[in-house]
Amino acid sequence: MSFEQLHLIAPIADALKKKGYTQPTPIQAQSIPVVLRGKDLLGCAQTGTGKTAAFAIPILQTLFLMKRGGDWNPGIKALILTPTRELAIQINDSCKAYGQGTGIRHEVIFGGVSAVPQIQALKKGTDILIATPGRLLDLMQQKVISLKDIKIFVLDEADRMLDMGFIHDVRKVIAQLPAKRQTLFFSATMPAEISGLADSILTDPIKVSVTPVSSTAETVEQSLYFVEKPEKRQLLPYLLKNKIQGRVLVFSRTKHGADKIAKDLIKHGIKAEAIHGNKSQNARQRALENFKSGATRVMVATDIAARGIDIQELEYVINYDLPNVPETYVHRIGRTGRAGASGRAISFCDTEEREFLRDIQKLIKRTVPVVKDHPFAGRAVA
Repeated sequence: MSFEQLHLIAPIADALKKKGYTQPTPIQAQSIPVVLRGKDLLGCAQTGTGKTAAFAIPILQTLFLMKRGGDWNPGIKALILTPTRELAIQINDSCKAYGQGTGIRHEVIFGGVSAVPQIQALKKGTDILIATPGRLLDLMQQKVISLKDIKIFVLDEADRMLDMGFIHDVRKVIAQLPAKRQTLFFSATMPAEISGLADSILTDPIKVSVTPVSSTAETVEQSLYFVEKPEKRQLLPYLLKNKIQGRVLVFSRTKHGADKIAKDLIKHGIKAEAIHGNKSQNARQRALENFKSGATRVMVATDIAARGIDIQELEYVINYDLPNVPETYVHRIGRTGRAGASGRAISFCDTEEREFLRDIQKLIKRTVPVVKDHPFAGRAVA
């Protein structure tokens, strides 16, 4: 299937051509027609499948046609609720890219920065609002934002909302939405509470599932290094200098650990920066831009970045620490091998992490191949 077969309006079709997009990913091919028909949608899709475009493109088209048809009045028409600042910015960038010729306005709001510029932007009016739950509720309480004109509501990364403790805030937002609306619900996994939430807010939804829940992308080549904790500090620079080319995203379990890994790499002459929740929003955005541009070769991140970083052609992800929640492994390595591209995920495992490894392999239903030929293999307990 091509994007031409999805009957997109000229401004969006032209924008996609400019970006070199000709074929939709499976989640896009299945979701876009459903959303354009005005149906509620329940999407089960892991990260890296092209999910953002699956809802951004049809929302832009729907609002464009609505405006052209005269069914229009001032007010926010679409609300996209997402768990992290990084994801919110990514979605806003996508709306800008796909909707540049539509005249549809969009704004993004999130916490961690001054609300004043966001309030000033909102006062000028917007058609699509991309928001994180906390800042949205704050500005609703200040009467800066009204949801009474919402026609389309998107709940993105619903399971991540649950993981981050935002479900109570999400329910508060939903309570303020018009009863008559179109709802698009996306989640990588469907634990019981998320399934119950979906049932409560969706009306006769079309279900779209493009990959098995909690599966890893087939395009990601996974490998495992058994190495004890002290030797991880030596193995990482060894691989970066001798085995790996280009940009690399490294995951640490803790904020302190991320800072320490970045400092160690800098000592080895490798340009690295850490990104985590203790960094200011400006610092995080600066680090992300440096990484995207190639000014920084290695970005060391905690799991706050596991679903919020969208880097084109990122070939390598390294799990310096294995996550203690197996689903997190799936989200981490989903930063590479995105939208059909190939990628590589390397994981370090010390003795204390063997239990985490067993849980991960049970979840993904495969044994991750072990690399035995490295200078520190003899020091690890097999």
